[in-house]
Amino acid sequence: MADKIVEFGFGSQTVKFALPAEKIINEIEGQPAQPITDVPAALRQALSNPIDSPPLKKLVAKGDKVAIIGSDITRAWIKYEQFLPALLDELNSAGVPDSDMFIVVGLGGHRAHTPQEDEAVYGKEVCRRVKIYQHDAFDKNSLSYIGKTSRGVEAYINKRVAEADKVILTGGIVYHLMAGFGGGRKSIMPGISAYTSIQGNHLLCMHKEVGKGISSEVGSSLKEGNPMYEDMLEIAALAKPTFLVNSVYTPEGQFARFVAGHWKTAWEEGCREVERIYGIPIAEKADLVVASSGGFPKDINLYQGSKTIDNAYMAAKPNGVIICFMECRDIAEPPEFSDWFKHPTLLDFEKAVRKNFTIPGFVAFKCAVIARENPLIVVTKPENVDFIKKTGMIPATSAEEALAIAKEKLGREDYTITVMGHAANTVPLYKG
Repeated sequence: MADKIVEFGFGSQTVKFALPAEKIINEIEGQPAQPITDVPAALRQALSNPIDSPPLKKLVAKGDKVAIIGSDITRAWIKYEQFLPALLDELNSAGVPDSDMFIVVGLGGHRAHTPQEDEAVYGKEVCRRVKIYQHDAFDKNSLSYIGKTSRGVEAYINKRVAEADKVILTGGIVYHLMAGFGGGRKSIMPGISAYTSIQGNHLLCMHKEVGKGISSEVGSSLKEGNPMYEDMLEIAALAKPTFLVNSVYTPEGQFARFVAGHWKTAWEEGCREVERIYGIPIAEKADLVVASSGGFPKDINLYQGSKTIDNAYMAAKPNGVIICFMECRDIAEPPEFSDWFKHPTLLDFEKAVRKNFTIPGFVAFKCAVIARENPLIVVTKPENVDFIKKTGMIPATSAEEALAIAKEKLGREDYTITVMGHAANTVPLYKG
């Protein structure tokens, strides 16, 4: 029986181990993408040739107050400093001076930026040219009511955005384990929405019946039929955005494409590009999925590693075994995630999430659900063993130990394997 040597990222190092070659049915990796070499030029090209929209220059005019919604520091990978000055220049050329435009940081329920963090996200030039306001999801006086969705969510958004003459959405598009995809309408919900509105929308991730956990309609790549996604669309439509500029990235984190134009259809084109690069069709799920986040920083802690867990789960058969290689050098960070693993039962966990929904809490709950459904072995540092046990996952400190546990759990020799070397980014798309 010939072996295949697999090499995975693990923190700042790599690990090598052998797997039986004839058992491997899928090796999931992202598709290569050509990086953009001139970012400002690529943005100007997208602005001049928008999707389902007139060019931005024809949508704004002298005298307009223009709100630009930007992502916060948790999305620093968007690299605003490389393209935002060109967007401001485009508005200038249409007759809108810097003094008539402003950025609202789409914080959702996150804390406000410091001035230093504004500079880190948007760049010194942008911070010098335009005013930057921090959205506050908890300040009722800074919010405006724009309507109610068909699912009963009362939509309140940032007052400055609601009162602006024109609104431009910006951000980056990646897979999202709740909303299907990031970017697009997420600038509005949760970006500049009231916390009560965010709670109402995000609770749609849960099954309608208490005790049944997470809705099966919610997950990476899922749009139509996903109640959270569809509710987000309704809220964004109520906000009436003028234009969208979103970016897609190569597996190495460089710009691959800008999409610009109509806030929904341009974003959908970006989602198709994300699927082309990161969505990997598979004909069959496997009995054993062996996955790595790809190393640091994607495996810096279990919260970041949750993307790997979720994507590996999508490639596993029901009751199949999952092995995830994640160093987790900061295992207990952030506490708003790790502190959720304290409930004696999944039902208690679920009720706590429903009562005080947070995204870290939901992600922690989903990890716990996956670990209940599929034996989930985490190869990590020896000092992390006790924490991993607390989550309901199975710790291992070497590839050999993990494979031995997996074989015991499988209980047979005729098993199949899927290998995912960069599982934090790649999403297996099974159409069965």
